[in-house]
Amino acid sequence: MERRILHVDFNGFYASVECMLNPDLAKFPLAVAGDPQKRHGIILAKNEAAKRCGVKTAEPIWQARQKCPKLITVAPHFDEYVRISERAREILDGYSMRVEPFGLDESWVDLTARTNNFQEAEQLANEIRIIIKRELKITVSVGVSFNKVFAKLGSDMKKPDAVTVIAPWNYKRLVWPLPASDLLFVGRATERKLERLGITTIGGIAQSRPEVLVSKLGKWGLKLHAFANGRDDAPVLYSGTKIPPKSVGNGVTTPFDLCNDEQVRLTLSMLCESVAARLREQGLRACTISIAVRDVGLFSFVRQKKLSEPSCLAGELLDAAMELFIKNYRWQIPVRSISVTASDFWDGSRPVQLELMTPEERRMRKERLEFAVDGIRARFGHHSILRCGLLRDRRIGDMNPKAEHTIFPVGYRT
Repeated sequence: MERRILHVDFNGFYASVECMLNPDLAKFPLAVAGDPQKRHGIILAKNEAAKRCGVKTAEPIWQARQKCPKLITVAPHFDEYVRISERAREILDGYSMRVEPFGLDESWVDLTARTNNFQEAEQLANEIRIIIKRELKITVSVGVSFNKVFAKLGSDMKKPDAVTVIAPWNYKRLVWPLPASDLLFVGRATERKLERLGITTIGGIAQSRPEVLVSKLGKWGLKLHAFANGRDDAPVLYSGTKIPPKSVGNGVTTPFDLCNDEQVRLTLSMLCESVAARLREQGLRACTISIAVRDVGLFSFVRQKKLSEPSCLAGELLDAAMELFIKNYRWQIPVRSISVTASDFWDGSRPVQLELMTPEERRMRKERLEFAVDGIRARFGHHSILRCGLLRDRRIGDMNPKAEHTIFPVGYRT
């Protein structure tokens, strides 16, 4: 059965919401950016006026202002972005039982059951576009296609405030000439590998021999070959479907350069507190911990290790993270940013080898204590109770990555 799937993508979402909240901002080149005083001074989103000046997402503010001297920057208001996103999802839920988010500002909508052909799907796409613009005062671009990958590609082809149809009879003409990097899941590393094969377009991927792609990209080469040829049978999930996370992590660009193990341990303690709390909140225990470190010279590395037991305890995560750091960093230059990620979650079905020298009752008491701390913080705020160690340097101790470092869901899985 031929499907009809939409991909609804907000145009410059953060910037659009800021202009909706303060319409006077819409007259100027605008960017939503982090706080340079906290060394988070990068562009998170920009409006069309800033885009025309060459401002790009993820570039430093100073670099953006060189291109656009009149650029206005505002701090993000994530609570408003979440509110608008939820309101948009309510609108989309009125059109289908299958509405799957892809981050905060994008959603797939399956209209197969509601339409008979692509013409009807295009009409509903325009209706959705107009309703969101009228009710939320922000614009969306919509891709209409027969699978999720091409629907997302279609929403990127015309911006802002437009609908693009990629159908079985026109996808080769519309899609194949596009750069290979436009295809979903072709990142920079994959793009470089494809370039070494002489492949620069989506059509080049589609027309390559699968075994050649597999030789350079492994099994993922077969997946990209299928995507480029319009073969993607991944369903749009039902609204409200909970997708189990594959990892839980937090990271920070520190407000000052870290110059010794004590400062790193303090930072890792703050991050592990957040990660452990999020694990407990979701009823998870991790079997693997990893750290990512970047120094002031922008050299970076990632290391991971298995935990002796599945854990959601901040102290155990911290010990493992610190062990990884000490083994892998030699202090030639200071550290600028660091992150901690827990993964490989224990589902209760696998047997666990308990530590002979670590009484299980002691671990259970620690776990009950950390759950009690979660309850206190939920009632009185994060900083109502802190570990003494975090009081040594309030620049780090006062951070709350669980609340401040919002990580939005990505719904698509293949």
